[in-house]
Amino acid sequence: MCTALDEQYDCVVIGAGPAGCTTASLVARAGYSTLLVEREKFPRFHIGESLMPEVYWTLERLGVLPKMRELGFVRKVGVQFVTHKGKESQPFFFQQHDPRESSTTWHVERSTFDQMLFENAAEHGATCVDQTRVTDVSVGGEQRSITLQNSAGIQTMRAKVVVDATGQSAMLANRLGLREDNKRLRKASIWTYYKGAKRADDGDNMTVILHTNERKSWFWYIPMRDDIVSIGVVGDNEYLLKDRGTPEQTFHEELAKCGGVQERIANATQTGKYHAVKEFSYMTKQHAGDGWVLIGDAFGFIDPVYSSGVYLALRSGELAADAITDGLAKGDLSAAQLGGWTDEFKQGIVWIRKLVHAFYTDQFSFGAFLKMHPEYVGNLTDLLIGRVFTDCAGKIFDDMDPVLEKASL
Repeated sequence: MCTALDEQYDCVVIGAGPAGCTTASLVARAGYSTLLVEREKFPRFHIGESLMPEVYWTLERLGVLPKMRELGFVRKVGVQFVTHKGKESQPFFFQQHDPRESSTTWHVERSTFDQMLFENAAEHGATCVDQTRVTDVSVGGEQRSITLQNSAGIQTMRAKVVVDATGQSAMLANRLGLREDNKRLRKASIWTYYKGAKRADDGDNMTVILHTNERKSWFWYIPMRDDIVSIGVVGDNEYLLKDRGTPEQTFHEELAKCGGVQERIANATQTGKYHAVKEFSYMTKQHAGDGWVLIGDAFGFIDPVYSSGVYLALRSGELAADAITDGLAKGDLSAAQLGGWTDEFKQGIVWIRKLVHAFYTDQFSFGAFLKMHPEYVGNLTDLLIGRVFTDCAGKIFDDMDPVLEKASL
């Protein structure tokens, strides 16, 4: 990638995940000097492999849909849930609800997916550097400054706009004291990969969410390319990581409580490492200021259960890019200009967060609720697709909220 750095940029994006790459691509494509900085070396490993169908529109705008098809990622056609008793829900097939191409999505290897987006940003004119650490950033006053360190040495440059796309490390948000943890969702996850596990005969696969028999944890099951399946367990941080054995031991202790996963991997072989990470949910109390803006997981993180992370990253990166390019054109880089999109974006997050809380409410059953209210099957499918930014997205909660309140008593 490009390595010659200038002393000043219109926009510096810190973090080259899906959010950062999206903003850098669109701002650079609009003709503004853009620097995209990544700490790790590409390609780099990352979790978050199951996409929501609504990613289609941002990927289309970025011009990478042909590349997505060329890379041959596994098609994701829906979502299925399995209860703690092993009962499988009726699958939520996206194209049965909406037959358009945009209602089918993918399971991706994030190393390949993120590399594609990084290269796309460079192709659109962004200066892209990896293996480069941001050692200091200042957003006070009229000029923003960023100090970088890599094998070439240390360099400080100025920027009209700084974008924090540093994921859950949330560099700028933490420095400014903006992060507010959601104490209801302090989760952890342990995951690994299996080769030869059960998958659909026709190659079109679902994300499957399976509860363990005690309902203290749940597994994701994500079929990927090359006969690999990503399998991870999620539970309360205290339950999953405190006073337990190694990640491998804990993973297999929880696996023993989930017959649905055991059956699917009966003839499979575990491959690769066991990974463990804390998945604390949080939101930021301010999302933009004069000359800076937060996107992706730096803006906030919900929970892995509905695979919303990559979609919200892409969408926030897109919305921030539009605000930045408009602001640069007008000479207005105020907090109001750069954060004008955030209120509507947060409302969409509210609907996903409500679904997450419903999933973790022990006495609540989506199956039982939909038997009582079959008119909401389409609404729920829309939410699982990622259509959370419409006027009627939250209609289901008119009747779900009272049921949830009663189940929580």
